[in-house]
Amino acid sequence: QVQLVESGGGLVQTGGSLRLSCASSGRTVSTDTMGWFRQAPGKEREFVAGIGRGMSWKPGTSIVYADSVKGRFTISRDNAKNTVELQMNSLKAEDTAVYYCASRLGRRVSATRDEYDAWGQGTQVTISS
Repeated sequence: QVQLVESGGGLVQTGGSLRLSCASSGRTVSTDTMGWFRQAPGKEREFVAGIGRGMSWKPGTSIVYADSVKGRFTISRDNAKNTVELQMNSLKAEDTAVYYCASRLGRRVSATRDEYDAWGQGTQVTISS
């Protein structure tokens, strides 16, 4: 049984930072693809960042970011702890959302929500102006 548990959400001011963490059981972060999505009130759940182990013809860590967070967010993984982190800097009001950790089997980092089959419960991130 796969279980993903997010932590680290909270309330910060514009320009501040937060670090989210996702503890995984039943999925191995070093070999499976892990992603972060977010959902703001009244909006669709959207891709934020993903990390995988690269394709067979180009092995190595593969990382993908949504354009809206490039240069501000950093995704990483701790293989020993089997966790995935999302460091969020220079936060903006539009980053306010519930952030979800997700996992999919396979090497390719996908930005498509339906390709992930395991989800955490989410953690609230609120940015105040």
